[in-house]
Amino acid sequence: MLTVAEGPFAVALLDRADRPLCYRVDGLGGAGDPPPDRAALREAFAALANLAPPGDIRIAPEFDPADADLVWLSPYDRRRITPGRAATIAGDILRHREKTARRSFAIGVTSWKRTTLTAFLDGPNGPPVFVSRPEDAAARAKRSSGQMVVWASRRTETAERAAREADVPLSRLEDGFLRSVGLGAAFVRPVSLVLDGAGVYYDPAGPSDLEVILRERDIPEAMLARAAALRRRLVDEGATKYNVGASAAARVVPEGRFGLLVPGQVEDDASILRGAGAVRTNRALLAAARARRPDAFIVYKPHPDVVAGYRRGEAVDPECARLADAVVIDGSIAALYPQCRAIETMTSLSGFEGLLRGLEITTHGQPFYAGWGLTEDLAPQPRRGRPRTIDELVAAALILYPLYCDPVTLLPCGPETALDRILEQRAQAATGTGRLRSRFRHAYALTRHRLLGPIARRLS
Repeated sequence: MLTVAEGPFAVALLDRADRPLCYRVDGLGGAGDPPPDRAALREAFAALANLAPPGDIRIAPEFDPADADLVWLSPYDRRRITPGRAATIAGDILRHREKTARRSFAIGVTSWKRTTLTAFLDGPNGPPVFVSRPEDAAARAKRSSGQMVVWASRRTETAERAAREADVPLSRLEDGFLRSVGLGAAFVRPVSLVLDGAGVYYDPAGPSDLEVILRERDIPEAMLARAAALRRRLVDEGATKYNVGASAAARVVPEGRFGLLVPGQVEDDASILRGAGAVRTNRALLAAARARRPDAFIVYKPHPDVVAGYRRGEAVDPECARLADAVVIDGSIAALYPQCRAIETMTSLSGFEGLLRGLEITTHGQPFYAGWGLTEDLAPQPRRGRPRTIDELVAAALILYPLYCDPVTLLPCGPETALDRILEQRAQAATGTGRLRSRFRHAYALTRHRLLGPIARRLS
């Protein structure tokens, strides 16, 4: 007879959500399970004990992670998982809790984003508080030993001054690198954000938390193995930041030609304004790429925000079309990666996605993935220079740096669960209902951008 009882290892957040990670099932005996690596499990769970704030985990004195009578369940879909996977999930949750330990007082957050941000920023000391005035946010953060939070892409000078005067931390929010199925400009909710207490990844004027990780931290072998598996899966699934457009595409680059992908960017985007070098426009980038590689077959992919009409710029600029051999508007950029051998970019995330796939990357600006020995950098950043492997970069950028939130359970998660949800959403978006929903979302977003965009630009 089987008896089910509370497990000897628990994560408080999961218990409160009624989704415990561990149960003891006496009499189960682990029938059919492969023998665990006991030493590796003990090391992984010992690391969790060192990471956890007081009260965030419970470990009974008799706990043995390889105990055959323990059953581990994923909090996201309640399927049985290995104890190693359970340790990974617990580690992701504890890192999330560490980053949100200070209560957040957020400024300038529109109403449609507040539900999403509450799930991301709800921490050990309570959910975020949304405040209108920077001075009020600073005062409340001071009283609560909290932090001020702003969107990095907004004008932040007033908030920075208020934080300095009150002597409270200021963190900046931005989208993560594995974001959603659909564009943020179309008001699609993200599965990942970054919360950066030092700067922000696309502003090389100062170090970001991501740069600090890459410059200073040694990444354990187990984390590198996880990063390698994640990288392979991202490539196999054709996953990108936004996952828009069909993943299959007709051949664009002729057989035998050197395919060179030039991704278009939004020219007034913060990543260009802060991170670009001498080359600051799509025309100038294409001209530079043509001069550097006159024999290449250049494929230009305009930015999806511009194509959709959400941001300023021409989807098919005549001069860009003249400089390129092909302009590809429709479909996913992931379909072009296998056809190309190289990417030239200012600061586009496509350069990072190309690195995952083994492409040659040339940067004309200073994106977060430049300066680590993986790219040809035409505008080097002197603070960087520590050689990093691709899996060290993946571990830093996709595991250690962002916050992930499962859109189904609203629990903190890791990139693997975020990717699971993205693939589910992508499959749904390909159905008739999904395509209809996407058209309605596009019409709504386009109307909002055309009505409110000019007002926002006048106020900025």
